[in-house]
Amino acid sequence: MSCKQALIIAEAGVNHNGDMDLACKLVDAAADAGADLVKFQTFSTDALVSRDAPKADYQKRETGANESQFEMLRKLELSVEDHRLLMERCRNRAIGFFSTGFDLKSVDFLNSLGFARHKIPSGEITNYQYLRKIGSFGKEVLLSTGMADLAEIEAAISLLEESGTPRNLITALHCTTEYPTPMEEVNLRAMRAIGEAFGVRVGYSDHTLGIEIPIAAVAMGATVIEKHFTLDRNLPGPDHQASLEPDELMRMVRAIRNVEVAFGDGIKRPTPAELRNKSIARKSVFIVGGVRKGESFTLKNLGAKRPGTGVDPMMIPSLVGKISDRDYKDGDMLQL
Repeated sequence: MSCKQALIIAEAGVNHNGDMDLACKLVDAAADAGADLVKFQTFSTDALVSRDAPKADYQKRETGANESQFEMLRKLELSVEDHRLLMERCRNRAIGFFSTGFDLKSVDFLNSLGFARHKIPSGEITNYQYLRKIGSFGKEVLLSTGMADLAEIEAAISLLEESGTPRNLITALHCTTEYPTPMEEVNLRAMRAIGEAFGVRVGYSDHTLGIEIPIAAVAMGATVIEKHFTLDRNLPGPDHQASLEPDELMRMVRAIRNVEVAFGDGIKRPTPAELRNKSIARKSVFIVGGVRKGESFTLKNLGAKRPGTGVDPMMIPSLVGKISDRDYKDGDMLQL
């Protein structure tokens, strides 16, 4: 397992509801929580979705069925100026700005901003032209694998490689594309299976309620964690209900960092705190019932009690049969 900290991405997504004041407050909340990056979504609705594309069930549930997916997304687009405003806010708050591009033009725009990495959302894992475009940049890639099987993941990774991105720059994010994800559909062991199958780093893009699954993912080797968050789950919009609120995001980040510290270096030895407690918690050889000078030590007259400042009880077998050179009362510590 890597000793490096996991990259924690606070996924604001479209939870800004098209309101830049709200978007800036999301940046602030992610920075306050200690996330490494705050991520938005960059897309042209015309390029992303047809006008008659249906909504997902969770989108209907959260935004109603009267408007189309096209109409819903149109209101959530970020302009070029919006991106510049958010990037400036991120610089002022010392948090990295990030965004997922959902179409070719948007991906080119994000690349022009100098991003060190690109994120491929689950819905684009079978998009040939999109994968070719991302792969041609030769930059780090975060590949979400929701809805995919191993064959589709292999095809996407191979295409990225053929297009110019070496495998060692690819991190595959296990993901379940349902909002919120039922616990019984998380299948966190699949994250490890992906890494073993393709020799890539792995991470986890989470859509469950709560914070325990991302923490577990880090404990299982995730090098990247992505988690949706919002200022208020009661706000209107498609993703708010499956998102963390700011205090929860902060607790998740702290918990992950605590788990990472707890990994240690893997060498089993007493810690500094244990060394202070060692003599208190362990035992020494004590006399049971008393022993006179010249008598032999036996298993019946030797025992063990705290503190551990005397003879190690593991020496008892070698003491049996030896002659005492002094008188001992019951409960005396053996002196050598």
